[in-house]
Formats: sequence, C-alpha cells, structure tokens
Amino acid sequence: MPYPDNLLSQVTKPARYTGGEWNSAVKDWAATPIRIALSYPDVYEIGMSNIALPVLYDLLNRQPDILAERVFAPWVDMATAMSAAVIPLLSLESQHPLKDFDIIGFSLGYELTYTNVLNMLHLAQVPVLATERNDAHPVIIAGGSGALNPEPMADFIDLFVVGDGEEVLLELLDCFRDRKERGKNELLRRAAAIPSIYVPSLYRVTYDADGLFRSITPTAPEASPRIPRRMVTSLPPSITCPVVPFIEVVHDRGAIEIQRGCSRGCRFCQAGFTYRPVRERPKEEVVRAAGELVANCGYDEVSLVSLSTCDYTGIDQLVTELAHHYPNLALSLPSLRIDNSSVKLMGSLPARSRTGLTFAPEAGSDRLRQTINKNVPEDILLETVTTAFAQGWHALKLYFMVGLPTETFDDVEGIVQLVEKVRAAGRQASGKTPQLRISVATFIPKPHTSFQRVAQENEASLNAKHEILRAGLRRKGVRLSWSDPKLSLLEAVLSRGDRRLGKVIHHAWQLGSTFDAWDEHFNYENWRRAFTESGLEPDFYARRERPPDEPLPWSHIDTGISADFLKREHRQAMENTETPDCRHNPCQACGLEGRHLVCRQKLGG
Repeated sequence: MPYPDNLLSQVTKPARYTGGEWNSAVKDWAATPIRIALSYPDVYEIGMSNIALPVLYDLLNRQPDILAERVFAPWVDMATAMSAAVIPLLSLESQHPLKDFDIIGFSLGYELTYTNVLNMLHLAQVPVLATERNDAHPVIIAGGSGALNPEPMADFIDLFVVGDGEEVLLELLDCFRDRKERGKNELLRRAAAIPSIYVPSLYRVTYDADGLFRSITPTAPEASPRIPRRMVTSLPPSITCPVVPFIEVVHDRGAIEIQRGCSRGCRFCQAGFTYRPVRERPKEEVVRAAGELVANCGYDEVSLVSLSTCDYTGIDQLVTELAHHYPNLALSLPSLRIDNSSVKLMGSLPARSRTGLTFAPEAGSDRLRQTINKNVPEDILLETVTTAFAQGWHALKLYFMVGLPTETFDDVEGIVQLVEKVRAAGRQASGKTPQLRISVATFIPKPHTSFQRVAQENEASLNAKHEILRAGLRRKGVRLSWSDPKLSLLEAVLSRGDRRLGKVIHHAWQLGSTFDAWDEHFNYENWRRAFTESGLEPDFYARRERPPDEPLPWSHIDTGISADFLKREHRQAMENTETPDCRHNPCQACGLEGRHLVCRQKLGG
C-alpha cells in the first residue's frame, strides 16, 4: 500500500517516501516472522547519512527469520498531508504501515529529535505512551547516545539498548521468537535480564521533597540495578553494499568506519568518553571495503570515518595505499587533528580530494584549551594553518564553543584575536584574503563526562559573548554562525533530565513542536508553556551546578568510565591540568581497565 500519487504530488522531495533504492532489501513479508522498522527521527537526507543505520540494516536482514525496513520522519508538509488523508506512516521497502511491525526501533542520536519520535508514533497510529500500548502493538525500542540518559524518553520507549548494538540486538531478538506465546510483559522481563538492556517500566524512581532526584531501583528480579554499556571487542565487517539514495543526502558518499572510540579525553565530549576504548579496523580490510563500495554503489568518494581520523595507526600509509589502488577515488578525512601532519596528509591526497579544511580549536586561549583537555597551543595552530595556506588552501572552517567552564570574556576576545591571526597568516602566505567560516556552539554539559555536573551559562551572558564575536569578526572573508541560546538551553535540559521530563516532551509535542533542531520550526514558546504547565523549570536541569554527592538520574547507566575518574577529571580541569592521551602514555585508569583486556594489560604493564 504505497502512498498515493495525489498525496506525493503535494509535498517537496517525494522520493523521500517512495523507497525502491539501489541495494535496498525487500524480503517476503508473509514468510518472515519477525519484522523490524528501523526508524530515524529526522528527514531522509539526514537519516541516510547516519553510519549506524546501514550496519543494523545489514545485520538484521542477514538473519533468515528477520525483516528490517527503514522509515524516517516525514517533513512537515508530508505529515500534514498524511494526517488530512488519514494515511498511516509506511516503511520504505514494502510500504507496510509501521503499526504492522513487531518492533519499531528508534535511533536517538540528538536530544532535539525527541518530539519527532512522538510524532512518528502518532503518524503510525501507535499510542505514544508506553502505558497505553498492549500486546497488539509493536514493541518500541531505542538506542544511540540518547540511551546514555534514557529517563526523559522513558514514558515512550519500552526498552533501551545501551552501547554498541551489533551483539546485544541479536540476543534481544531471541526473546521475540516466541513472543506471541508469552505476551509483551513477559517479553520485557526476559529482555531486562540481558546485559545492556534497560526496561524503564521495571524500575521505580523517587524524588526528594525539594524536587531533587533521589533514586532509581528495580521492581522485578530480572532488572539489574546498573545497566552496563555493551562494547564490541572488534569492529563488525564494514558495510560495502549500503542502500544508495535516489536524492542527494547530507553525506552523499560511501563511508568506512576505520576506528571506533577516541582516547584524547576532551572533557566536554560525551562521545570521547562513551565510545572508549579505541578499536581500529585492519588496514587491509579498509582497502578492500573501499573497492567493494565503488563496485557495489558506484561512489567516487569515500569517507574514512572516526572521531579522530588522524589518530588511526598508519593513516598516511592507508591513504597512500587507497590512492594507489583507486586513483580516481576521492577521499574525505573528517575530524582532523590540529598539527602539520594533518595538512601534509591532506596535501598527499589527489587534487579532487582536497576540499576545505576544518579544525576545532574549541576555545580562544591556551589556558582554556588546557582546562578542557584540548591542549593545542596557539603557536601550533598558527603553524598548522600557515602550512595549509602555503600549500594552496584558501578556505578554512574553525569550530569554537562559548560558555565553557571557567571561561571569561577575555577568552572570548581571544577567539577574535586568534581568528585575526589566522586571517593574517592566510594573507601573508597567499597574498589573498582567506575565506574563514567560524562556527560557535554553546557548551552543553553532557551526562557521563567530566563536566556532567556543571551549570550551563545563562542566556544574558551568552548573548554578551556573541556580541563580542559579532563586533570583533566583522571582517572581509569571515563568516560567523552561532547557536541560539534558547535551543542550547533545551538541549542541556533534555541531556540531563529525569523521568519527569516525559510530560514536558509530550505536552510540547501536543502544542505542535516537531523538528526542534531546525531553526525555522523551533518554537521556544511551546516548550516554555509545556514546562510551566508541567510544574517544572528548565533552569533546574540546565543552569544549576550539581554537588558531587547529588545522585544523578543517569547513574544506573554504566558506561565503564568510573565516577571517581570523572570527578578526578573535573578536579584536573579546575586546576588547569592536562590528562595525557592514554594511547601514547600510561593508562589513566578511567575504569575500562576492569572490562577491557587491552586496558587491563596496559595498566598492569
């Protein structure tokens, strides 16, 4: 039952909803007992650029008794047209209604997509609240970085997968093979006994009289007091036959995950803490995967994906070998380190691979960069960009943050001064004014990081810092963009919230909030009203320093990083002390030495 043509003719980019793409997997619906809808709560172009989706899609469709199909959040025009025509949300592959699937699995990669999850369930004609669903409805599961603090979405999700999903998902599906004989409640209890599965309905949450979170405790013997993050020991095989979109997507190229995890220890970075330890894909596997991607998909560009691509062992040899084997293939290297080796590496690529360079100094002073453990001295940064300009680059993008712990207005002024020095280096090296794109994000205190307890800066102070940047960076060739403080406030609230936020999310959605990450659709008034009518305050969650002894709503999620290590890192930050990268220095005893053999061996050695 595909969407009718008269409906698709009303919307922009109808190919978002038609399916039929090259390499898509269409299995026999009637002959496949377990049916899963892999759901990404944003538009097709963004979801199809997510590197986790094709991994799970391939893994599940390789199982003979499992069918996995894709679905993305319909854009506003499509959602309106579907509602008016009373047509349910359909999967791409077989065009079946989502309500007919056994499982709907959401990827929670960004907190500002949470209202889209609710809207997709509503469009699918599935009750939004978990308590209103019964055995006849699909089981709603979720994973991704949002599962590291699942509490804000606990009212809507039946179970969360915490950590790497490649192993635990197959273990979970064993529970579904006899679901019809057991019923949903027993299914959830059996699932809760699997390490790394969290079933919110099997836990009781308590709060103190002053509103502070007190505890979360299991109410069933199958439910564990702590949920360990699942970590695969080695990376699964690279996906070399992914679905090829009909329309241009955000990352319109092949992708090979060459490395998972990062050991640099930037204190603000949730991914850096929660994807540890580092696991590399063997070089020969990367080279083979690149050739298969070209053959299977027709791509002429491949991205080597990692949190810190230049930290991959032998990255220069890998790039050389790829260029030798596939001379017509363009390579994309995201996440470059700020040093001359990155520039030399990019300079060694074929001319068609030499796109604009992006670096992330994050802060405007050496002092603040040391505080956040991104200790890149200014002279190294300037040396790096000077080399880049001398080798022919004329455009750079630089990422900064404002509102970092201990930041002063002098540090913000330091961003202006640093950009001016970069601009001067470009003029001197090339005789031309370089094109600089300066992106300034607001610091968001994230769970499971060194800064998980700090307060987010208030809007008035952030606006003052933005004004310093606007006034100081009115220069030829400089383009400045920055985050809306209200949007950043909401992200911080949803990042560090507890289960009570479920009613806020639900109410904001009822008031019309969807696509909150999109500037043209973000409506802060909806959220302000939702908080007020729910009896909660955004500042309570975002702009309040949390004492070291205050229980945290996500403390039952065990990432493998110890609370003592996070407290030590916070203390080191306040003392402006660097923590060296453990890949090239002694083990820092972050907690993984108790769970990961390589870490344990290094600490013991």
